[in-house]
Amino acid sequence: MKKTVWIGLVIVLIGILVGCGGKEYKPVAIDENVDKCAICNMQVKDDAFATQLTTKDGQNMKFDDIGCMNEWKAKNGTDNIGAQFVRDYNNLEWIKYEDAVYVYDASFKSPMAYGVYSFKDRSSAEQFVAEEGTGIVMNAEQLASHSWDRNQDMMHMHGGEDHDAEAHTHSGPEEGSHSESDADAEAHDSHSDTGM
Repeated sequence: MKKTVWIGLVIVLIGILVGCGGKEYKPVAIDENVDKCAICNMQVKDDAFATQLTTKDGQNMKFDDIGCMNEWKAKNGTDNIGAQFVRDYNNLEWIKYEDAVYVYDASFKSPMAYGVYSFKDRSSAEQFVAEEGTGIVMNAEQLASHSWDRNQDMMHMHGGEDHDAEAHTHSGPEEGSHSESDADAEAHDSHSDTGM
């Protein structure tokens, strides 16, 4: 009888230890003063385009554009990723990568001109597409086979700069347009902030 009780207790303890062993990954706040994209080394703004992942060994990588996060995964693989997070385009809430819904169009402005926006649910994504009159709605699985082409015209519209500073303003593709001199000044300011 005592042996049965001990075996039962051991099984319960093993179950508790295994359950406690699973890490819970949480997104980390963006610090614009120090955070640089792990791929392009540009400043990561505290905006709708910021993404991040945490490796199973606790390293946190931040990116200024979801396309940069995809590039990191292509180079480093996904086996050691504990969690990935993107932000809702509308309210900047952090969302697990696999739970988000994505909208892509080549005309959408994003920091590295990948044109992919993330939303907390399908209805928000579909509403955005309806308002803009363009865009393809995708889930995380579909996004994994996305072509990840960058809009080269957008990449070079600021005199050959390799970063679209204007996209860091939290406006849609048609809103927040600037004159050429405003955009050039904004691009210069962005690069000054990052030491480039």
